[in-house]
Amino acid sequence: MKINFSVISERLADTFAEREALVNVERNRRYTFREFHRLTNRIVNMMREKLDLQRGDNAVVILDNDNASLLHWFTAVKAGTPVCYTNYRDSLDDHTYQVDTVSAKVVFIEADLLESHYDMLRERQVTIVAMDRPEKEYQGVHYFWDLLEQVDDSNPNVVIDDRDDVVIMRFTGGTTGRGKCAMYTADTYLACRDSYWALPDPAWTPETRFIHLAPITHGSGMMFAPTLFKGGCTVTMNVPDLEAWCDNIAAERITNGFAVPTLLYRLLDMDEAGRARLKTMENMYYGAAPMSPSKLAELQEAFGNNFIQVYGSTEHFGVALSMSKSDHLVEGGDDSHLASAGRPAPFTELEIMDDDGNPVPRGETGEIWLRSRAIVPGYLGNPEQTALEFQDGFWKSGDIGRIDERGFFHIVDRKKDMIISGGFNIYANEVESALNSHPAVLMSAVVGIPHEEWGEAIHAEVMLKEGVSAYPTELIEHVRNELGGYKTPKTIDIVSEIPVSVVGKVLRRNVREKYWEESGRKVG
Repeated sequence: MKINFSVISERLADTFAEREALVNVERNRRYTFREFHRLTNRIVNMMREKLDLQRGDNAVVILDNDNASLLHWFTAVKAGTPVCYTNYRDSLDDHTYQVDTVSAKVVFIEADLLESHYDMLRERQVTIVAMDRPEKEYQGVHYFWDLLEQVDDSNPNVVIDDRDDVVIMRFTGGTTGRGKCAMYTADTYLACRDSYWALPDPAWTPETRFIHLAPITHGSGMMFAPTLFKGGCTVTMNVPDLEAWCDNIAAERITNGFAVPTLLYRLLDMDEAGRARLKTMENMYYGAAPMSPSKLAELQEAFGNNFIQVYGSTEHFGVALSMSKSDHLVEGGDDSHLASAGRPAPFTELEIMDDDGNPVPRGETGEIWLRSRAIVPGYLGNPEQTALEFQDGFWKSGDIGRIDERGFFHIVDRKKDMIISGGFNIYANEVESALNSHPAVLMSAVVGIPHEEWGEAIHAEVMLKEGVSAYPTELIEHVRNELGGYKTPKTIDIVSEIPVSVVGKVLRRNVREKYWEESGRKVG
């Protein structure tokens, strides 16, 4: 279907007019719907007239949350020129790989990255646009706000096909290796919007104020469309600081947010005054990693039943599974579903498949396959991996799971995080959940390490809560009581830090590598 997104944006601006659409906390930028519409028009006109970005050209964004929000999908869809969103906190090596993969013509970059990235970008003859003027001048660098002054805010009136034209690109998380570049059409994003609106909890209204702590270039960006199309406000912050997040929730009267479990666990250490800052929060979405049921119960006791679990991915840019607020209410009886990823969201097909692509009986373990409008068309420049992971409209998630008798999907592990010890398959998530249920444990990472007899032995690195102590032997016995002998870690190290991705996922690969680097075996 052909669309002119400038017109759609203009209608939103007419409808919601002077309501706030976008707030950038650190740089104190505030835009109404009218201002946001005109600003994104101006950015697109600048991209086309001053940077000569046309159909077939690609731009890369290496920006913090507040600047990235100016070039997010409203701008990209209006332009019809693919924009690739990368994580500002990725390494220079990662950014180099990303720029090369998409054959970037223009790169929008934070000024404080010019010193490290300038030579790399100049070598590739990339047009460089710095969002702010740095302390020293760089030859050939354009400055974003200077360029904007040279164009008007009229509608670009670019017509695209919402299902065929790629307008946005993002790299997969890369927790198991180098990220792949996923492609999105306008309809992919609109499907994401619709998937959130279809959930049973009525969490989106013109009064919604959604805060983004996680990078909006990653999963947090899923919340842009459902918020803005309802007339709500998107609030972005750059620094992933828990105290600042809580202060901003209070100051901006935040109603909705998204956080990974590892961040939510830290809220439990707050006193009553600290917790009071979150009193406006009505809907707390969580996902990206399993939640410990015992810690979930503590969070509900502290903050009320405002938690909604969602499960999605880079490749399925919408809600595939969810657990509603009512699902979280358990008064006696079976609460085993709280350890699940929820039930299928409306409009989403999910199947548990064996290695041959055949459905397995309910209760048995297999790979989760997903199919909906929110599935991406594939990976840029990687037809082999696209063919491997996509089949008949399904995306093969790589997540190992099962369906219980009530229809809840339990994510057991990722394929590459399976530990095979003595012929037994052990899933790291299950062991971590048991460890995390111990009252002294803040978070853990479970991996397989080399073992001469068993091939792999279960090992855990554990972070304890501040001011609390526990011995490895005590934690081992705790897991043994929870799961039985063969799933119990043979060794545990108490550590001060566990590596996590920029979105809060435990990077088991980073933990695992140091144990395998001398073994001659490559860690996947």
